[in-house]
Amino acid sequence: MISRREAIGHLAGLAGAPAILRGARRPAGDKPNLLLVWTDEQRADTLAVYGNPRYRLPALNRLAGESIVFERCYVTQPVCTPSRSSVLTGLWPHTNGCIQNNIPLKPETRTLPELVADPAYRTGYIGKWHLGDEVFPQHGFEHWISIEDVYSNYFSPGRDRSARSSYHHFLLELGYRPDAPDNKFSRDFAVRRPVEHAKPAFMAREAVRFLLEHRDEPWLLSVNFLEPHMPFYGPYNDLHSEEEAPVPANYPGTPVEREPERYRAMRRRYFDKGFEGHNLKSRAGWQRLNRNYAGLCSQVDEAVARILWALEASSQAENTILVFTSDHGEMMGSHGLIGKTVAYEESVRVPLLLRVPFRRHGHLRVREPVSHISLVPTLLELMGRPVPEDLPGESLLGRLEGRKPEEDHVFIEWHTGGTRPTGRYVVSPDGFKLVLYDTDNCLLFDRERDPLEMNNLYYTEEHRATVRRLRARIESWQKRVSDAARLPAGM
Repeated sequence: MISRREAIGHLAGLAGAPAILRGARRPAGDKPNLLLVWTDEQRADTLAVYGNPRYRLPALNRLAGESIVFERCYVTQPVCTPSRSSVLTGLWPHTNGCIQNNIPLKPETRTLPELVADPAYRTGYIGKWHLGDEVFPQHGFEHWISIEDVYSNYFSPGRDRSARSSYHHFLLELGYRPDAPDNKFSRDFAVRRPVEHAKPAFMAREAVRFLLEHRDEPWLLSVNFLEPHMPFYGPYNDLHSEEEAPVPANYPGTPVEREPERYRAMRRRYFDKGFEGHNLKSRAGWQRLNRNYAGLCSQVDEAVARILWALEASSQAENTILVFTSDHGEMMGSHGLIGKTVAYEESVRVPLLLRVPFRRHGHLRVREPVSHISLVPTLLELMGRPVPEDLPGESLLGRLEGRKPEEDHVFIEWHTGGTRPTGRYVVSPDGFKLVLYDTDNCLLFDRERDPLEMNNLYYTEEHRATVRRLRARIESWQKRVSDAARLPAGM
């Protein structure tokens, strides 16, 4: 732990980005580089551009001021593996098979570098993968820097389960010794290291090395941080005051009428047992979690600042497409919940920033709802590569040029196993969100009038027409994308 004053000074010292190295300048738009930076469990309203000027995120806030900001971006499924599978393949979880955590992405399913399919590009992946065989290079990524060892039990047959991540070997070189069984460093151990030994700083170092080494050739790099994912602890726990990282406005959030039973069970569990040693029966426990969470966001921001510094130093910033997003959100006390997996906005909505200097769009704000499913076709179009016909998403570039999209509603999946409920959600341009579960209570919110989602309108007589209208949109989408999930009986 470091003091709040030290942390603020450390972040301020990263403000500059002098261009000290020079690569071979390529014409803007000529085999553009792609830098995909994403986090894990970061809700949209952590950034100033999404209404939160309190979190100390100077690098990301500055990036937002130079980017196209998608104000209402939604994941394809609010949990790690399924969402990640869509970001990298452009396919729905039910299509690529990654419908739950720890299901490996099939070898024949192509990811972004495989879709780009240009041998001139150097490709790299740094950070959390969570799509199977965590520490082994795969799916078109030549350079592979891994940080997670918690998934070794899910390695494919024939893989060496004693293989450990790049970050594991980094810690060994620093003289640390594994604290967990099977010769592993636990996540809890990692978050208690000094900031320069923690995962974000390690990843920034590796990303800087990649960018500078490959500054004379086209490249594609994906940098995926674990933070601000739990464990909610880090060296910047005390960087934010209670006023800077307050509990959400919809805490504790009286449970909505006829809320899904799964949500109620989650809330009872956190209330009764707490989380990571925090007493969640009190506001103080939630306040501590929110301050820690904000500190983890700042830790990522510091790493992003270093990466952006290297991009400028390499002279490739003007020819680099840069994306910042997250695989899902985090409740952090909204409605008395923690984590993701629910349909509330804090769980399914994420930041999405797109900076394309050679397109000269500058800072724009797109207010219509968009989906992660559109990210891959957008990036392929920007890179001048063909977009496969089997990708269901639609490039977002048309919206920037004033063209009406073929589909202006956003769809979200929820898959579970056994007898647990399966769900399908739709977000409409006019602000309604319909949440259908086959064996649990359903939800309808009018987010224009009820942005905190406190009033479930699904079972009200006056909103039956809206339910029917949005249900028909889901059914039409299911036919279009060959989704066989069962919906509840119609009202």
